[in-house]
Amino acid sequence: MFQYSLRAAAAALVLAGVAISSSQGLAQTHAPSPDPFWNVPDIGSLPDDDQGRLVRRGRDLITATYAHIGPGVADPAKRYAGNNLACRNCHLDAGAKKFGNPLWGLLGQFPQYDAEQGEAISLEQRLNACMTRSMNGRPLPADAPEMRAMVAYIAFLSSGVRPGETLTGYGAGHMPELDRAADPQRGREIFQRTCVACHGANGEGLRRDASVADLGYMVPPLWGPDSFNDGAGMNRLTTIANFVHFNMPNGVSYVLPRLSPEEAWDVAAFVVSQPRPQKADLDKDFPDRLRKPVDAPYGPYADGFSREQHVYGPFGPIREELARLKAARGPKPAP
Repeated sequence: MFQYSLRAAAAALVLAGVAISSSQGLAQTHAPSPDPFWNVPDIGSLPDDDQGRLVRRGRDLITATYAHIGPGVADPAKRYAGNNLACRNCHLDAGAKKFGNPLWGLLGQFPQYDAEQGEAISLEQRLNACMTRSMNGRPLPADAPEMRAMVAYIAFLSSGVRPGETLTGYGAGHMPELDRAADPQRGREIFQRTCVACHGANGEGLRRDASVADLGYMVPPLWGPDSFNDGAGMNRLTTIANFVHFNMPNGVSYVLPRLSPEEAWDVAAFVVSQPRPQKADLDKDFPDRLRKPVDAPYGPYADGFSREQHVYGPFGPIREELARLKAARGPKPAP
């Protein structure tokens, strides 16, 4: 499910607006119209100068993170990532795919308020959140060559995006939620049918070379010691379910998903129910508990609902209670 994505040739022939609906009466999921005046810039057009090489270095770090700053690299000082994943496992097509958690257009969005930290953060801080959660590692210094390269690559991907412009395709998409809890047991059956061929029966993924750790994975693990930790965005049901629906199995596109929304919710519930590394001090996240996402899979919570409901849903009642609590508290000064 989280692997490099091949663009399906047939996708270019499918009209926007293709919809998939489940038998449970979920609303349809519609493909958006393309942005008429912008497209992802071509890295091959960059000159072979210092800036061009810096951008390409940033792309290499996104596509083969394990080989440059992974836990098995030769220089211990460069071992920032704690697992052998690559950023592109969650940011598909090196951060260029719509609804594959793209990286384009992000430069102008920072600094921005981050509820998780309770303060405004820089783009470098946001990248380090990925390093400490998705990569289960440690933060890079803001002036580290690797950090400067990744920021340069993101800046390049943002070329031509006008200030304040919002492009279609950010994040992992947005499909209708279930009006019931997502079902890990039903998700197990879907995983066996759809995901095992690539990710393995135990979600262990497929290494490029089992004897050489810094070659990373052809197909990344979904749980276990070399996967993202429990504080990662992919460990939130809403994120992973939408990612799966719009991008998996490998090769599908948001214009023609294969799994129904209901199937995506359930198989995502199975994945997040599995063991993975634990991040320390998660109780310090979201200092304003009323800003905590409804699907945050760890407490403490301010709304009185159980951890199980926060993990699997349904999320509607939680949202209603949070809205009531916010109204009772009254307006809070802008951060």
